[in-house]
Parts: sequence; structure tokens; C-alpha cells
Amino acid sequence: MKKQLIASLVGGIILFFWQFLSWSMLNVHGAEMTYTPNEDKILEVLSENLTEGSYFLPGIPPETPSEEHEALMMSNIGKPWVQIQYHESMSMAMGMNMFRAFVIDVLAIFLLTWILLKIPNLDFKTTLLSSLAVGAIGYLTITYLNAVWFETNTIGHLIDLVVSWGLVGTWLGWYLNR
Repeated sequence: MKKQLIASLVGGIILFFWQFLSWSMLNVHGAEMTYTPNEDKILEVLSENLTEGSYFLPGIPPETPSEEHEALMMSNIGKPWVQIQYHESMSMAMGMNMFRAFVIDVLAIFLLTWILLKIPNLDFKTTLLSSLAVGAIGYLTITYLNAVWFETNTIGHLIDLVVSWGLVGTWLGWYLNR
């Protein structure tokens, strides 16, 4: 258990550190947050018309009978659409968010390590490829699948998959096979 805890803690630190670099100094996800010079006008309109929440526009009013859904959706073909995550107040207090992210990273590596330690005759190559496979499963079933439906850019997340899970797999491949 001690080996699994050390592997998880160090692996969590590696994952957390890469995520920090990826989203901040390296700007790997810059294409996901493009600037518009019209942001003040857009934010003003949004603040006058929305309450905090997630929106998909154009949408269907909740009281619309189901037999009218298809007609409403068809009437929007070829028109603009948008997803909005609207928050009424921006906060730069990231302490709790960073703590939660770190705990999640350590937990993810703990689960991966638990799986890896069940493999008889575990070697470096199997550890590295298994780590990349776990990262790929998360990317494909969540990030990429959302990109398929909502036409978003996932190149930054793909880079994160290869680098972060490759680094974690390298660490675990070395440490678990000592």
C-alpha cells in the first residue's frame, strides 16, 4: 500500500504540474478561449438577459409539446448557435479549485496504480502504454465526444493526453518496476 500511495502522490504532482503549465504558461488551450473586442457589449446583453447557469441557444422552451420539437429544431438549421456558461461574478480565488484539482489528480493516479498493480509481470512498457490508454479513454469518451457534438477544438486536450499521461506512465513505469 505504501508503494501505491507514493506512486499516486508523485504521479498526482506530475499530472497537476503539467495541467498548470498547459493552461497557464504554455497556453496549450488558447484556441479554446478566443478574445473578442465586442466582449463588453456581449457581457452587457448577457447580464441583462440571463441568470447564472448553462445555456444552449437556440433552445426549445420546456413547455413545448414533444411533437413540435422536430419542427423547432429544423427551423434553426443554418442559423447561428452557441453554448454559454454564464456566471454573474468573476472570482480569482483559486485556492480551493487548485486543492480540489490536486486531490482529483492524486485519486486518478491512485486508481490507475491500483489497476496496474493487478497486472502480473508488470513492466515499463505495459505501464506506460496502460497509462496512455487510460488517458485516451478519458479523452475519447468525454472531451472528444463532446467535440463531435458541439464542434469544439480539442487539440490542447489531445496534447495534454499524450504529455501528461506519458509523463505519469514514465514515472509509474520506473517506480512500480524497481
